[in-house]
Amino acid sequence: MWYRNLGAGFMGNMGWFSAGFRMICWLCFVVCVGGIGANWGTQTSHPLSPNTVVRMLKNNGFQKVKLFDADEGSLNALKKSGLEVMVGIPNDMLAVLATSVKAAQNWVSMNVSGYIDDGVNIRYVAVGNEPFLQTYNGSFLQTTFPALQNVQGALTRAGLSSQVKVTIPLNADVYESSSGRPSDGDFRSDIHDLMLAIVKFLSDNAAPFTVNIYPFISLYSDPNFPVDYAFFEGNSSPVIDGTTSYTNMFDANHDTLIWALKKNGYGNLPVIVGEIGWPTDGDMNANPQYAQRFNQGFMNHILMGQGTPMRPGPVDAYLFSLIDEDEKSIQPGNFERHWGIFTYDGLPKYQLNLGMTKTGGLVRAPNVQYLDKKWCVLKPSVNLDDSRIAPSVSYACANADCTSLGYNTSCGNLDAQGNISYAFNSFYQKNDQDVVACDFSNLATITEKDPTTGTCRFEIMIVADSGMSWNLPRVRDHGALLVLSVFLQVIWTPL
Repeated sequence: MWYRNLGAGFMGNMGWFSAGFRMICWLCFVVCVGGIGANWGTQTSHPLSPNTVVRMLKNNGFQKVKLFDADEGSLNALKKSGLEVMVGIPNDMLAVLATSVKAAQNWVSMNVSGYIDDGVNIRYVAVGNEPFLQTYNGSFLQTTFPALQNVQGALTRAGLSSQVKVTIPLNADVYESSSGRPSDGDFRSDIHDLMLAIVKFLSDNAAPFTVNIYPFISLYSDPNFPVDYAFFEGNSSPVIDGTTSYTNMFDANHDTLIWALKKNGYGNLPVIVGEIGWPTDGDMNANPQYAQRFNQGFMNHILMGQGTPMRPGPVDAYLFSLIDEDEKSIQPGNFERHWGIFTYDGLPKYQLNLGMTKTGGLVRAPNVQYLDKKWCVLKPSVNLDDSRIAPSVSYACANADCTSLGYNTSCGNLDAQGNISYAFNSFYQKNDQDVVACDFSNLATITEKDPTTGTCRFEIMIVADSGMSWNLPRVRDHGALLVLSVFLQVIWTPL
């Protein structure tokens, strides 16, 4: 179904005081026990420094953070921060951890025990990331559970099993409902036995089930998906399930999982929403207005502390994501690089009240340093029919980020010259404003006049932190840049 991917006066005053006190405790419980976290992804060409990101997290009231790997810079910055940390193990490490107890012990020693000793509040280890996605064609079906068992064994051996819990962030496609009603939810038939083995293991070790829920993906994948059902205003035609009426996809999807757990004997297993969010660019439905509507609706929904019909109470969740990542794969869609509630340089994209700051809004990253106010654009004198343009634009977009160009995107209203200039500038900025990166067979020129127009921001790149271990090398082949039109024979579709 489309929601799958679902004296008397004194006593009276004391009663008032007691009720008020209970309300204060309840609110504290909602914020402190449920709380809201953020996914901190690092697939970016020009990362903010880890210390800056940690300050962002704390300034915005986040209590926890989820990492996709055990990055040294991120973990060092989290020392004594007070933030609760979920540290991730990438899918490509599952095979070695599944087959080697020693490898699992070494990983835990290096990436958990050592950092805990230094004051990092690691509470979870995420073994893999959505390893059972059907698009992976079963690549990780044989390794995920053994890796989970070996990591758990390593935590036990290290004396950390009561403090640090294992989990597997899973996509919502691991469960389904044949009727579309949450009460008919069960685990996917092809992995049913495997899922039950994993769920039992999690339960036996007092560990949570982690699920990523994305209403946006359902809207992106299915043109017939009812748009209002993705949000939280209750305007959509509800899904009726017995006496329960579901007016938003999150509740329905979440409760499909709860029913799947319940009917298999694990109805009380804790559930963490590992990722939830909405992108702001790269697709006609990915925009700041929808993202603000969804994320604020979700925050209002969980801050009320009501949970879902099948699982009342605080919701433990991590927003996806904190910052845009310009190095992410766009195979699923151009929107993949635009999930952040902040831009690459730590600017809030829209008003969002997380319920945890004095201002009621997002707080920008402090002390961000930018490169010079210079942009690379197409020379005005160049004829748009010039045969060198197509391969040059193709090269720029292949090696930089043109995902803001397209139908109904933030830069979708640019004319042909604007499209070309945007591509050139993206490449120029990604290469630290290297003068040779603004040549393109003499088609481009550097300007100090900002080409930004309307919703289309022509970026100036930030000064990247040189100590970042994930800071990927950028294009430096000057000779290749100078002879683009000679060796690139790429068919270009006008943007």
